[in-house]
Amino acid sequence: MNPNHKVVVEDLGLIDYKEAWDYQEILFKKVVSVKLANRELPEGQQEFTGNYLIFCEHPNVFTLGKSGDEKNILLNEEQRRQRHIAYYKINRGGDITYHGPGQLVMYPIFNLDYFFTDIHKYLRFLEEAVILTLADYGLKGERLEGLTGVWLDAGHPGKARKICAMGVRTSRWVTMHGIALNVNTNLDYFSLIIPCGISDKAVTSIEHELGNKVDMEEVKTRLKKYLSQVFELDI
Repeated sequence: MNPNHKVVVEDLGLIDYKEAWDYQEILFKKVVSVKLANRELPEGQQEFTGNYLIFCEHPNVFTLGKSGDEKNILLNEEQRRQRHIAYYKINRGGDITYHGPGQLVMYPIFNLDYFFTDIHKYLRFLEEAVILTLADYGLKGERLEGLTGVWLDAGHPGKARKICAMGVRTSRWVTMHGIALNVNTNLDYFSLIIPCGISDKAVTSIEHELGNKVDMEEVKTRLKKYLSQVFELDI
């Protein structure tokens, strides 16, 4: 096992989005600062920067990525307040998405210099871990050409539906933000936005596809296992 593939895993439970974002920033800046300090050190004396993996759920919130369009939010500020839905413009890629209870959110803060410096490969690896997790529940997760995330019936234009959204940020080859897998998510909230700016495709969840609620801890364990396999992590 590569010693630089060691990962500290934290489960923050149900946590306010901004609080989790602030915590990500702390870890992100910590990794970056060690990387910068290592540049001044000779080979063999450099400090391990650390890698982190955060699991959590959020209270109802809409988040808009850097390339997003606020027109994809179908509620005004007053309507959001009445429904107790928070809203943040954030520094990840992608457009508008929803987070809420029953959705498994995962934030890897990885130093990609320890793995590979290829953001497209990184995204495909995240997708692969989700696809393997879904297969354990008899669901065939797929990629949709030109779009990130994991889909069901990707090859059928009228049936394609998104089950896992992705949006990441990288700087100095350190990652943050990540994935949102709909497990037991209340899908009604997605009707209040145009998810990821895509108006012609539906959103689904494991619960919706199977017809029954799924144990969140079990999904978390499976996703962690497959992430470890794909990235060869030492958790």
